[in-house]
Amino acid sequence: MVRLTQSTKPAKQKDIRRYWHLIDMKRKILGRAVPEAAKLLQGKHKVDYSPYLDSGDFVVIINAKNVIISGKKSQTKLYTSYSGYPGGLKTIRFDDLLRKNPDKLIRHAVSGMLPKNKLRDRRLARLYIFADDKYPYKDKFLSSNS
Repeated sequence: MVRLTQSTKPAKQKDIRRYWHLIDMKRKILGRAVPEAAKLLQGKHKVDYSPYLDSGDFVVIINAKNVIISGKKSQTKLYTSYSGYPGGLKTIRFDDLLRKNPDKLIRHAVSGMLPKNKLRDRRLARLYIFADDKYPYKDKFLSSNS
């Protein structure tokens, strides 16, 4: 009788190593660059990826104020929020939100691309967004990532 042994060990939370990744959004299209950040936050690029574990890495996004979108969406795309009270509907255009708070714009896009489960907030906590190219995490990156 032949016994089959398990050759692949499942990943454990204590064995997960987290790396730092830098994404420069200068003159990049929002819909092309943000999925890469979502993939890194989930850990889907790793060999030992498991959907039930939070195995993602840290992501630093710089030059968020220089992101672009194609076509006339900068004038027509609207972001809405509702407070729950009568008259509490607020809308803001893409270009106004980009000028006022580019952090909120990119965080909203990345959040929409992550799975809607209990790991979402922990993954978003590892996302750091800066409007310009000044950021305090320069020492965290390996020489090949920066």
